[in-house]
Amino acid sequence: MADSPPRQRLLAELRSALGAEHVLSDPQAVQAYAVDWRKRYYGRPLAVARPGTTAQVAAAVRACAAARVPIVPQGGNTGLCGGASPDDSGTQVVLSLSRMNRIRAIDLDNDAITVEAGCVLASIQAAAREAGRLFPLSLAAEGSCEIGGNLSTNAGGTAVLRYGNARELTLGLEVVLPSGDVLDMLRALRKDNTGYDLKQLFVGAEGTLGVITAAVLKLFPLPAARVTALAAVASARQAVALLGLVRRRCGDRVTACELFSDFCLTLVLKHFPATPPPFTARYPHYVLVEFSDTQHGAGLRQLAEEALGDALGDGIILDAVLAASEAQSRALWALRENISEAQAHEGQNIKHDLSVATSHIPEFIEATDAAMARAFPTARAVSFGHLGDGNLHYNFSAPEGVDTDRWMENLAAVNRLVHDSVARFNGSISAEHGLGQLKRDEVVRYKSKLELDLMRAVKTAIDPLGIMNPGKLL
Repeated sequence: MADSPPRQRLLAELRSALGAEHVLSDPQAVQAYAVDWRKRYYGRPLAVARPGTTAQVAAAVRACAAARVPIVPQGGNTGLCGGASPDDSGTQVVLSLSRMNRIRAIDLDNDAITVEAGCVLASIQAAAREAGRLFPLSLAAEGSCEIGGNLSTNAGGTAVLRYGNARELTLGLEVVLPSGDVLDMLRALRKDNTGYDLKQLFVGAEGTLGVITAAVLKLFPLPAARVTALAAVASARQAVALLGLVRRRCGDRVTACELFSDFCLTLVLKHFPATPPPFTARYPHYVLVEFSDTQHGAGLRQLAEEALGDALGDGIILDAVLAASEAQSRALWALRENISEAQAHEGQNIKHDLSVATSHIPEFIEATDAAMARAFPTARAVSFGHLGDGNLHYNFSAPEGVDTDRWMENLAAVNRLVHDSVARFNGSISAEHGLGQLKRDEVVRYKSKLELDLMRAVKTAIDPLGIMNPGKLL
């Protein structure tokens, strides 16, 4: 289609609908949209269209549908599975939603906020905070990821334990369908029992069914008190026991519960040398617990101290520290949040974003660690994640002294070992990052034929031309 009359007609239609300055086709101009955040997938789009309104999105989709040109929706381009990257055929149009970044409305009586798909997550958090509310979705890329992408991948993050993932936070959606029709479901209702909940088809669909252009999201009371604690434990079994104890004692005040191994801490201390060690001794595992409450005063801290005191007395934890200031809280969180970057500094690594039932995490780690030790005895496990919702980032760095390129030659074998173990525990090979193109073929091994057939039937019914983000998810 390169330089062909159909190509030129499509580009002319897009420029007429969006404005010439918002349709990029020069190779230099489209480069930033053609590669994913991890620089694993390099594409070559026909063009990048940057609509500023829902009507412009609809016009762009209609033009592409008429020309049978595939569309790749893209937000902040921070995904980890290549779900927002074009292929290298030179035939796909990247539809960037970044210009659609308005907060349309905040309804405090209904605790809801209506936002456009290109709103950066941190901007939504800030708008909610300025209104005296909390939007709890929080993840490492929140300063650059956009809410449309968060919804398309059903993003999780650190507060799922208390508030749920993106799916649970969504009240309504506005979606442009592959036909160019606008499906307006921007209803801020907690109860709507009128048949299929169509909005949930598009949450987690990775842009394969349509383009999310706006959303109504839940807001919550802004916490007035927060306590951050780090506990040392002997094993993942003790970590799960600690989670159970603090939830029994503190209920929904437990906002987050994160687990990481001592080797994770070793990497953070190595690659962030200004980081102070949290304890004078070293322990096998650490659990970061965040407590929050809408009530002012010292009651929350006392409750957290009593719960951790009981855990220490019962032998569940080996040591604990509570942050005495906001700065200390940030320092404790940095131990967890800097793990991925520290591992990246260590070199290429084999990553897994998996989930099993929280009750099965200890057994999963024990069984899979043992299997890895037999198959790759010198591999270094970097195991951390969201203990409260069963989501582990179960990664492996190269053995000490082994070239990381050489280590990555084991990618398929390690993936098979880990993913087969996930399946034995009835888990998922993608907890919060989606499938994209990275795990599109891998998931066929673990989902039933019936599940896959039903997914394909939904895709065919909504996108009969197959133009929405082809090559992703299915």
